[in-house]
Order: sequence, then C-alpha cells, then structure tokens
Amino acid sequence: MDKEKRGDRGGFLVKPNTQSKKVRTLLTVLVIALFSLTAFSLRLRAEESKETITAGIPADRCPMFYLDPDTGEITGIGVDVMKIAGQQAGYDVVFTVITERSLKEALDNAAYDVILPFGSAVESARGKKTVVSDNLLQMPFTLVTLGKGELPPISRLRIGMLRSMEGGAETVKEHYPETEISFYETMDQAVKALRNGREDALLHNSFVWSYVLQKPSYNDLTVQPSTVFSMDFRAGTLDTEKGRALIERLNGGAAKLTDPMRQAVILDHTSRRLYRYDLSDYLYQYGLLFLLTALLVGTLTAVAVMRQRAERREHEEKIRLLTDHDPLTGALSLHGFRRRAEELLKSHPETRYMLSYINIKNFKYINDSLGMDAGDALLKFWVDTIRKTLGEDEIIGRITADRFVVLSHARSEEDLVKQDQEVLSRVRTYFIDRGRKFRILICGGIYLLTAEDYQNINIDHMLDFARLAEKKVRETKNDGFGFYNPEQWERGKRVADVINHLPAAIASGDLRVWYQPQVDYEKGIITGAEALCRWDHAMLGFLYPFDFIAILEESGLIYDLDCYVWEKVCQDLQRWNSEGYHPCVSVNVSRVDIREDRDIPGQFKALRDQYGIGADQLRVEITETAFAENPSLLIDTTNRLREYGFQVEMDDFGSGYSSLHMLKEVPVDRIKLDMNFLTETGDPEKCRTIVSCMIGMIHQLGMKMIAEGVETKDMADFLKNKGCREMQGYYFYRPMPMDQFEKIMKEKAEAGDH
Repeated sequence: MDKEKRGDRGGFLVKPNTQSKKVRTLLTVLVIALFSLTAFSLRLRAEESKETITAGIPADRCPMFYLDPDTGEITGIGVDVMKIAGQQAGYDVVFTVITERSLKEALDNAAYDVILPFGSAVESARGKKTVVSDNLLQMPFTLVTLGKGELPPISRLRIGMLRSMEGGAETVKEHYPETEISFYETMDQAVKALRNGREDALLHNSFVWSYVLQKPSYNDLTVQPSTVFSMDFRAGTLDTEKGRALIERLNGGAAKLTDPMRQAVILDHTSRRLYRYDLSDYLYQYGLLFLLTALLVGTLTAVAVMRQRAERREHEEKIRLLTDHDPLTGALSLHGFRRRAEELLKSHPETRYMLSYINIKNFKYINDSLGMDAGDALLKFWVDTIRKTLGEDEIIGRITADRFVVLSHARSEEDLVKQDQEVLSRVRTYFIDRGRKFRILICGGIYLLTAEDYQNINIDHMLDFARLAEKKVRETKNDGFGFYNPEQWERGKRVADVINHLPAAIASGDLRVWYQPQVDYEKGIITGAEALCRWDHAMLGFLYPFDFIAILEESGLIYDLDCYVWEKVCQDLQRWNSEGYHPCVSVNVSRVDIREDRDIPGQFKALRDQYGIGADQLRVEITETAFAENPSLLIDTTNRLREYGFQVEMDDFGSGYSSLHMLKEVPVDRIKLDMNFLTETGDPEKCRTIVSCMIGMIHQLGMKMIAEGVETKDMADFLKNKGCREMQGYYFYRPMPMDQFEKIMKEKAEAGDH
C-alpha cells in the first residue's frame, strides 16, 4: 500500500458535482478513443491460443465488481482491468462471484484460480500462505463519517469495513497497527453502526463510495477527502508451485497495462448511471408525501419513475449518439457501424449485401498542403454525397481519418460504374470544382457477403476482406475499386439473380418441367419417366439444374421449386389419365425439404386426392445423402409415404455415401443405381465387380432397382446380363420438354410398346 496521501482529493469522490455537458462529452469521446485503442490491441492477439483461468470476486462493490442489470454478466472496473491483464498474459479470464463470506475464505476454495482484490499477500482462512500479483490498479481509499468535522489520525480511529474486505483490512493494519477495525456483513449494517456511534468512520475505496452514497438514505454521510490514500489492487492465490507460476505469468500481462488503459476502464464505468432506486429509496425520499393520500403517493411515485426513466433515456441517447456516430461527418463510428450492420443483416437475411472499404489515397497531402479545414470539409462532403444514394437499410461509417465503410445492396458492375461516375467523381473533383487544381485519388475494396456471413455475423471479419481488396488496389494502381474475390463476385451475382427471380419465374412459367423416359431394356418399352426442371431465365438464359439447384438449396428456396414441380407433374398425370394413358413419374424431394415442420407425406396425399391420380403413378425420389444425414426423420417420412401407397426410391445410390447398415434400416421400394460409378477413375474390372455385387445384393434384399446414367450400349448390355433391366440415360433418351415426351409416350402406346 502506498503511503497515505493527505489532501489528495482523488478523481472519484462520492456525490460527484454536476458537470457541464461539454466536459461529459469530452470524457465520453476520450473513453471511446481509449477503448478503440484497447480493442485494437486485443484483436491482434485474438488468434492466439489462450488458457482459461477462473477469478473469484465479490459482487457487492459496484462499480469495481457488479452484475450488469441488463445482461446479468459480471463486470466492473476490476473485471475489465483483470481481463486485459489476463489477455496480455495469454489467459482467458472467467469471473465468478465467491460464495464465501470473505476473500480469505475464498482462497481455500480450489474452484478459483485467483481471488481479487488484495492489497498485499495475506494468509488464507486456514492459515496458508499466499502470493499476489504486481499492482494492476491504484485504488484510492476514503473514510466516510457523519458530519464534516475533522478526524484524528487513522491509527486512533474505530473503523468499520465489510467482512468481504478482511484481506484489505490486514493491509491497513500493516501500516496502522493501532487502528481498531470491525467487520459487517452488509453496508446497511456498517452505516447503522456508524450512526449509533460504535464506529468513527467507514472505509472503502472511492469508486465504491461514488456508487454507494447515491442512496438517498445515506445523504447524512460525508466523505473525508483529507483521508484519501491509495491501496494496490492485486490478484492473489495460494503459495504453491502452480500458484507462483500463474502469478508470474500474470505479472507479465500486468506489466503491459498502461495508464490510458486503466483510465479508459475507470471512465467507462464511473460515467454510467449504475445506481438504481429501489422501493426503500423512494419511500425515504418521498416518505412525507406518502402520508398525504394514497392517490397522491401513487401519482408522485409514477412521476418520479417516469422522470428517472426519461433522464436515463436522455442520458443513454446522448451516450449512444456520441458512441455510435462520428462527430465531424455524422457518419456512424466503427462501434456504431458494427452494431447497426449486425442489426440489418439479422433483420434482412434475404437482402444481398456488399461491404465497401473506401480510402482517400492522398489525404495526408491534402491536410498538409491545403489545411485541415479543407480536409474536414472534404470528408463532410463525401459523407453527404454518398448518404444521398443510400436507402434506409444501407449505412455508411467512418473508420478512421479518411477511411469509410459502406454496407449497401449488392449491385451489378454496371450500377457500380454508374455510381462511380455520378457520385465518387464529384468527390474526386471536389477541389477542382472549387478552383484548386488538385484531383483526389480514391481506392476501394468490395466484399460480397456470403450465406455464411448471414448465419455467423462477424463484421470485423468482413471488413478485413474488404480492406485486403482495397490494399491490393492501392498498391497496384492509383485509383479505382477492386473485389476481394472476383470469382465470388460473379457467383454472388448469379446467386442473387437466381434467388430474386424465382417467384417471378414460377408465376410466369419460365420454370418448366421436363421428362426423361425410363425403359425396360430387355422388353424395349418405356416404363415411366423422371421429372426434371429447366429454367428459361430472363437474364441468365437457359439454365440446367446444376446452374440453380445448389443455390436454391443453400438459400432454403428449393422447397418452393419442388412444390411447383410436384404440382405440375400431378396436373400432367391428370391430363394423361383422362386421355387413357397411365404413366408413372418419379419426382425429386430435396434433403432440405424434409423438416419436422413440413408434412411431406400429407402434402403428396393431398396432391393425389386433388388431381385424382393413382398413388402408384407418383414415385418419390429421395437422395441417398439425405438418408445418411438424418436417418430417423427420413425413415419416418418414407414409412408414411408408403402407407399412403406411394413408391419411395433411394436416388444416387453408389455416389459415395453408400452404407449397408442404411440399406438394412431404410424402408424403400426401389434403388436408383448411379452409373457414374463405372465412368469414374479406378480399375474398370473392379468397378464392374462392385456393381455386379450391388445388383445381386439389392435383388437379395427384395428391392426393385433402376440404373441411371446409362450412356453406352456396352453399359446397358452389362447391366442387363447382371439382372438390372430398368434403365435411364442418354443412351436411350435425353431429358425432353413435356410435349415431346407426351408424343413419344403416345407413339409407343399406339405401337403396343407400353
């Protein structure tokens, strides 16, 4: 503990005087700046592996240690300082409130790695020696008394302290051995003892007093500024080999603590409105009024509550504005941009966004040659110009001096070029338009958000990508924009075109159902068909399934497409039935379609009843992958489909996920064997042997089968010789429009091949 500092009134005396708005604003801006520096330093270490340690703390020392009333999390000046020191030492510090009566008792609990706070090393409650860290924070301690009279020296006082501060009391006794110290479980008990004359003064650190003495019933207590002295704030643990190693490592982190870091933490918590009135406070402050009438009491209480809330809202709004906005340009600050961008991505998951990181390449020269006022005017003009182009769900933020970030709707290259010509060109010629022959150079990087970015939102991660793209532009050319990943950009545009045009394509009929005939190779007849989909896209041209199926599955829109295909197939089957034909059609069910909140079997039953088709005419194909991913839900779905009379096919069998256990468990009627197996790399003879065994196994299990992807006569003959008669592939028919399939089907029927 430092020597007693007489006359030092410190920076955090209780009952703080009212400060001007200008001072509060300056302090808040300082807090923001200091926290930004601290956060940046910590982010540099984010990828380092950290060991977790548990710190036990008391929870009755606001603002040193307290539970956040909104989140319930442990926070405070001591928490933040220890957390920073721990991170600098390579620790992840987890805080927990001690259940013991005092810190000395908590030292004997192995559940805590360290205990805070101690002024110096003390013995534990069981008499074990301890070690303490280097000083993490200098804490001013102050005596509080009744009245303002002068006090005798501390050594002649009767002092009351909280029992949880027994460790700190020993530090006091080391320097003032004659001081008489008594302990109390709560602050109310200590104040009562002071008022009854059993104690001359109460001792606590000044930060805690600044919170405690906001209680209205303590308005008769007075701070004794002449008795302010400092005490170290240290972490302690038992004096063991492990404890000494932990403390030594923690000392390394403590050595990296700077005064600006400490002051930032202190300002953050002491500037908050932490004290909240409870019922006893209101009764004390408005007790006389409560005696008038119940109605008057209720009215005054309501007024007081609303007044407090209004003040708190006003205070919070001022803090939010200062924290979330750049005071010069009015753009969002980095903190505000992060918060607002996360809100937008959560509330607009269907909107395709891009993040642009923009930098004035020669801004330092502008400030040096034209003056900072000219530079500030340029920044304001920049923000005003860009803001006019943004919608309500688009934002701009100022990251540092001349670096801005914009979250906006993903645009085409043509739109970006247009924006560059109409908006940024005005910024580039800002000084030229004002009679100064100076052109501004702008470099920008663009990152197109992916589906993963919406699921795991990390704004800093996205900023890094956009910043890398900007850096590449800045290092390779004077001016312009670049994309973080051009291939990703092209794919992103395609994804947006597919997703955004799906509803219109379904409504207009641009999505069309095609059919690929299935044949009995031995008999030479058509036995059915598989329903496929083709998209005549207004912007992208004619699309095949591989162009859009995966995109729709990733975005969760495949179900809309599948429902459309199922109904179109049922409509075609109804028409063919009315004309005297009775074909069978296989329709695909995506693995994404099958969820607990969707009744797929009930949906197929409703379609069957609505269009009056036979259950045997509709074969439901489910990929082998889907069975492997969620077997229990798929088994229940297939059981119900079969109960309704539908045939269930396992599609793409042999494509890489085959499981003999799955074949044993899954109740399907037909296996669709993927013949790509024969065309892939590997020993052809081994491939044929495996296919032969698979065909024999499927027959042995009593299931029907069909081979798909049959492209040559040799492949077809091989399959027929091994016992697989039904086939589908380019060797027989390619997928074709509905009217062409209908024509072939009718011709075969008239010729007797049906």
